[in-house]
Parts: sequence; C-alpha cells; structure tokens
Amino acid sequence: MTSKLFTKLLGLFLLLLVFEIAAVELVVRPLTEHTAAGAFHRLALEALWSGLIALAIALPAAAWVAGRVRACLGRVTSFAQRIADGDLTARLAEAGHDEPPAMEAALNLAAEQLAQSLAELESRRQELAAMLDSMQEAVVAITPDGMVGWSNAAMRRIAGNQIRAGRPLAHSLRDPEILACARAALERPSSSGQPEVRFGRAGSLAPGRTFEINAAPLPSGGALIVLHDVTAVEVAEKSRREFIANVSHELRTPLTSIQGYVETLIEDPHTRPAVTREFLGVILKNATRMNRLTEDLLALASIESPDYKLTPQPTRASALLEDAIESLGGIVVDSGVILESSGAPDAQVMADPDALHQVFGNLIENSLKYAKTGKRIRVGAHPLPSEVEFFVQDFGPGIASEHLDRIFERFYRIDKARSRESGGTGLGLAIVKHIVQAHGGRLWAESELGAGVTFHFTLPLVPKAPEPEGPNR
Repeated sequence: MTSKLFTKLLGLFLLLLVFEIAAVELVVRPLTEHTAAGAFHRLALEALWSGLIALAIALPAAAWVAGRVRACLGRVTSFAQRIADGDLTARLAEAGHDEPPAMEAALNLAAEQLAQSLAELESRRQELAAMLDSMQEAVVAITPDGMVGWSNAAMRRIAGNQIRAGRPLAHSLRDPEILACARAALERPSSSGQPEVRFGRAGSLAPGRTFEINAAPLPSGGALIVLHDVTAVEVAEKSRREFIANVSHELRTPLTSIQGYVETLIEDPHTRPAVTREFLGVILKNATRMNRLTEDLLALASIESPDYKLTPQPTRASALLEDAIESLGGIVVDSGVILESSGAPDAQVMADPDALHQVFGNLIENSLKYAKTGKRIRVGAHPLPSEVEFFVQDFGPGIASEHLDRIFERFYRIDKARSRESGGTGLGLAIVKHIVQAHGGRLWAESELGAGVTFHFTLPLVPKAPEPEGPNR
C-alpha cells in the first residue's frame, strides 16, 4: 500500500514537471520570439535544470513521508490482525506528532468495548452452561439438519459418549419417540406461527427409566429437546394403584363374608343356637382380621411417614433377644411350637426397644403361621465387625428362591389361600423392613425348600467413645 502511494506521488510530480515544460514552450516562447534564439534556449535549459533539482529534492522527501505513513499503517495492520486472532488486549501505541491520534484513539476504544462485550457474553455463556449442567432434566439442542449442537451434563450421563457435538441425533439417542418429537419440531411449525412444544414419552432410552419428552423449535433454527425423568413418579403411581387394589381386595373378602352371615341371621331369626354361634364366630373372625389389617395399615403408614422418629438407645443385644422370647413365649407355647434361643452377645447396639419388639413379634408370628410343621423356631444373634446380626429360623417347608426378593413387599403372599386362612394381612414383613432400615440395618431371608427359612437383620453397634489423651510429657 505504501509503495503504491509513493508511486502515485512520484507520478504526480513528473506530471507537474511536464506541465511546466509545456507552459514554458507554449506560453513563454511566443513572448520571447523577438529575443535571440540563444536566450530562449538558455531559459528552457534553466527551467529543465530547476525541475530536475526540484525532483532530486522531492524524491527523498516523498520517500520519507511514505515511510512514515507505511510505519503507521503497519502498526494499524498488526493491531487489526491481533484483534482478528482473538487478542483483545491489543492496543495501539500513543500517536506521535506526525500520526493521526484521533484514529488510533478510536481504534483503541473500539477494541476495549469489543473486549468488554465479549467478556460479558462469555460470562453469560458460562452462567448458562452452569445452569444447564445443574438441571436434573436432560437437555440437547440440535441443528436444522438434525446434528447435535450441545448437551448438558444430565444428557451426557444418560447417553454417555454417544452424544457429542456434530454427531447426528439419530446416532446418539436411539429412542423412536425422541427422534419422532425432534423430527416434528424441525419439520412441522405450528399454524399460529408461535413455537409449539411437542410432547412424548421415552421408555427405551435407559433400562428401567421413563422420560417425558418436550421438543420445541428454536427461533434461529433447529430444536431444543428436554427429557424429564418421571421414573419415580411412575413407580409411585404404580405402587399407589397396587396398594389401593390390594387394600380393596383384602377388605372385600371379610366384608362379603360378614355381610352374608348377617343377612342369613336376619332372614332366619329362628336359626338354631349352635348355627347362630357358628355364624357369629365366623363374623368375629372376619371382623378381627379387618381390625388387624387396619392396625397394620396405620402402623405401616406411620413408619413410612417422614415424621416417623425412632428413639434409639444403647441396648444389649442379649437383652433384646431375652425380652422377645419372654413376651412371645406364651403365644408360641399355645401353638405347640418350641421357641429356642441360640444366645446373643452382650454387645451394645443402637435400638428402639419398642420398635424391635414389633420386629421380633412379626417375624415369630410369621414363622408360627407358615411353618407350624417344623414344630420349632430358633432365634439368636452373633456379632459382626460393626453390627450385630439377629436371626429368626423356622424348620417348615421353606420358600422358593423366586419369592425371596419379594416377600418384604406389601401384600405379597406366596400362598394366598393359606395366608388368609391363617389370618395374615400381608403387611408384617413390610413393617419389619421399614423398621430395620430406619435403624440403619439390613434385612434379608435365606431358605431351602423342605428345610425352613431364616430371616436375618442387623443393628449397628454403639460407636465407641474416643479414648482420653494422656497427660503431656
């Protein structure tokens, strides 16, 4: 650029020199025709030499001016290149006397404002990224051609390494509902002209998890897909439906029986006393079962409530076992079953005595109802490194392995007919599970068909107090 400027200046000077010679030739010569030819030629020669001398003086001056302009433009070019490369800290040096200070000040101010604007945009981008990554919902943005633009941390946890920017969404999330919602958001804008959210439900994206899909088009093109994990809601809703159905079923049987026997007594007031007594006995039995079911439902609701509080206190494991055998011994003796103790350590455990009495009572009653053929129940405990393991063992028919993982569910029964005949509500083991877990313990069952079943649960040991430090020496 500086070379072109120098060339233009030199050409302009030569053009002026030609105009000067032409003026001398065309204007001065006619005026001096009466003079001698030698005088005119001397005048022309002097004009030529003066032009050459002026040219010799102008060339270095023009070169010097061009160099200064070139240096100035070079600094501006270097400054612009640094800005283009992303170095927003670049600034032009203070202008000299021969440089345009207004231009350099304006460029420095523009660079400073640009740096501030980009810093604010970067700060907002980081805030937006942090906000999206902290969301429980999984979010992914796609381009108009179906490529992944970006995704938040929740989405990356679900999809793993499959989802990344520039990869087709169909290769990252292989769920037909998600792809259908994304395609609808990209291809079918709403009739009102406003962005319309497409809804769906994905069940094959992650095993055992259900997601609610919201897909909406973006103003700049593409679409935004949000996945909300509704697995817990689905499980709670399913549990609620099953609970209502089970309670209704459990109540219907005794209510139907009571209603039938009462109607019979009303329709035939002259029923024989023996038959009346039999009917009343059946009614009492069913009313008692309904009462037990109601009590167990209230107990389970209380235990599952967030307001349920235990009062654990240091208690000897052997004392818990002795109290259980002493309080439940009468029930066991009346049934003709022998209750044996295998002993328990004197280790101190954190336990709520009243709650543990309910645990032992439900487990022993369960063994009495379903394992009378064994004629023997054994209870005991043994120490572990950080807890004490208690057990209640019967010697009845046992439980098949496919039922062991479900027997602690509410209303789950292995043999429904026999359990109803024995008066069970199907809630006893569920209550035991919640109480043990509230103590911070574990609960499980082991069984072998024909050899009985053993219920195990643990309670944490009392933390040891730190030993006092000895005197400083």
